[in-house]
Amino acid sequence: MLTEPRRRAYLGAMQIVQWLPRAELPFAAPSRPALFEVFSEAEAPEAPQAQAPEHAPAPQREAVAPPAARRPPKIEIPRPQPSRLAKAAEPEPATAPVAVAKPTPPPRFALQLLRAGRCLLLVELPTGEAFQSRDPAYLLLKDMLRAAGLSDAPRIIGEPVRWPLLARGNLDQGPEAARDFVQGFVAAQCEAEPCACLWLVGLPALRYSAGGDESAWYTDWSADGLGLVWALPGLELLMDEPPRKAAVWHSMRRMMARWKPLDE
Repeated sequence: MLTEPRRRAYLGAMQIVQWLPRAELPFAAPSRPALFEVFSEAEAPEAPQAQAPEHAPAPQREAVAPPAARRPPKIEIPRPQPSRLAKAAEPEPATAPVAVAKPTPPPRFALQLLRAGRCLLLVELPTGEAFQSRDPAYLLLKDMLRAAGLSDAPRIIGEPVRWPLLARGNLDQGPEAARDFVQGFVAAQCEAEPCACLWLVGLPALRYSAGGDESAWYTDWSADGLGLVWALPGLELLMDEPPRKAAVWHSMRRMMARWKPLDE
């Protein structure tokens, strides 16, 4: 049996610094309590890894494609040119709204054609209705015919010409269509029974038969397809403005020779 000094001598020869006996040894010095602490797995010292020899052959690896070959194909995105960017940045000029021409509403008038002696009369109907024997406008017309030396019982030709002709429909009933209709109607009567002078009484009669306006009142001229025409204000205007009757009388004295017989 070894004594403690001898045992330490043997352990020192074997270069053992610390050791723990399995059982209590006789004549051994008491053990230190720190040697009996159990080391945990986390605190256990890692086993040294075996180092490969310096000249050991490198293990064979599978051929791996270079990194560039594994990259996805690059997609080129077209970029707009600077000039296009500048044009896109410029605001588009505001276009002026296109003015849509509104259709001209049809004119509204009523005309009556009469014959007195050698004259035809295209007269505006003040109320839009046919003349009645007691109408003030018709009585004024009879006075004008007597002053002109014509019959004061004029013959009415046809129905009044009322415009527009149709209340509905897509038929053009503008001013041009009204002028063509009235001119054609009066020209047909003049051709059927010639007259010495055509009286145009009222602005619609003047405008839509001979194409004149107020400046032509109290004057006469030769119109295509109608012969000699004489323009006068409307009967209602003559009643509202009596001084105009004097201008009609002075113009009538100049015109009477056109329709009076030569033997009178």
